[in-house]
Amino acid sequence: MNQLQEDMDILYRRYYKDVLQYCLSMNGNNIALAEDITQNTFFKAIVKANSFRGDCQVRTWLFRIARNDYISFLRKDKHINRSEAMQYALEQVEDFDAAPHVKVENKESLNEILQALNTLEEPYGEVFRLKTILNKDYKEIADLYGKTQSWARVTYYRAKQKIIERISD
Repeated sequence: MNQLQEDMDILYRRYYKDVLQYCLSMNGNNIALAEDITQNTFFKAIVKANSFRGDCQVRTWLFRIARNDYISFLRKDKHINRSEAMQYALEQVEDFDAAPHVKVENKESLNEILQALNTLEEPYGEVFRLKTILNKDYKEIADLYGKTQSWARVTYYRAKQKIIERISD
């Protein structure tokens, strides 16, 4: 194996799970789609390796490629049901040790949040998902969008406020 193949193999093994998890957070229960986007991401990373400037973490660069690939997919395939995808993602956060009545209340709250989240315009919805579902820090979110950490904080705060307003109505 030559050096480039070894480097790409290391890159793939190191970041595959992170990229796949990120792709799943974008589309929820469509594992096949998440795997396809993940594979495309690494393919594009190999093809565009020379374009990596090093101004962000490799994982952030891969997330950016995955996000752009997913957006391209959504533009081509309009029948994707985003609410089902988010429902799946939010159900993964459910507290399995909670008492049954708490689980029901949590699920009802999650459904309300989900409905409000699905009405948010971008980038608010995406930033909220990155922060709450994937537990990304503000620097990673800012890097994905090519913005500052302050922008990421403000955008996340505004997304929370919009969700609270919509739930309160």
